[in-house]
Amino acid sequence: MSLGTQIGAYRKMRGMTQMQLAEAVSVSFQSVSAWERDEYQPDIAHLMALAKTLDTTVGTLIEEFEKPNWTANERYFDEKHMYTFVRSAASAMGLPQTLRALPCAKRWHGGQFRDGAQTVPYIIHPLTMACHALAMGIADDDVLSTILLHDAIEDCGIKADELPANAAIREAVILLSYPADTDKATIKPSYYAHIRENPIACLVKCLDRCNNLSTMANGFSRTKMATYVMETEKYVFPLLLQLKNVWVQYNNVSWLLSYQIKSLLATYQQLL
Repeated sequence: MSLGTQIGAYRKMRGMTQMQLAEAVSVSFQSVSAWERDEYQPDIAHLMALAKTLDTTVGTLIEEFEKPNWTANERYFDEKHMYTFVRSAASAMGLPQTLRALPCAKRWHGGQFRDGAQTVPYIIHPLTMACHALAMGIADDDVLSTILLHDAIEDCGIKADELPANAAIREAVILLSYPADTDKATIKPSYYAHIRENPIACLVKCLDRCNNLSTMANGFSRTKMATYVMETEKYVFPLLLQLKNVWVQYNNVSWLLSYQIKSLLATYQQLL
């Protein structure tokens, strides 16, 4: 695929006209038209402006091969099967808090979605996290319940005293919830600092970030991905170290999550 074809394809993907693209990169309409017809090529300054405007990279624009028609997918597993798996595991291991939290999470997140097309039910997120935890050998009733309820306050409007949980679970869910009507950027340092001091919240936040990193290609722009990667390095890596050095009962889990998160970040950093 030629450079001109790439520019035209990305412009159309962004829903832009040639005139709109020309205005965005400060050139004439005729220049964009000539670029897309491969009559001549933009210089490096304009290539950089094009890449930024089209939310891609210079390297991607100048690639000359036809890419496979890959599509991102956030629905890796069926939510009904995961729900049954978590319920069966909780029953077999005698985890009453998890058994109470499971139907509540399903009900409270009903009608919510993880994608703009509204095809991925939100409940997939906590269920995937719970299955991830069980696969790593975590059979702690408080941890699994917190996983299932961790977004209930912030995203469902549930009050802490409405959670079907003990004091330890409520405390962890409160710590994991940004207060309503607050600027997240402003309170982010204190938010993560408080999570570091609670072993359940610390572990659940790391699991949450691992799941979000694994699926963000489905709906994040490149700019948002880059921001999320930098935030992970700044705030989540200290949580992983806390799990390793302080909450030693999660030492092996910390290693696995560190490996998964660092591998994901390395991949994104090469592609962004």
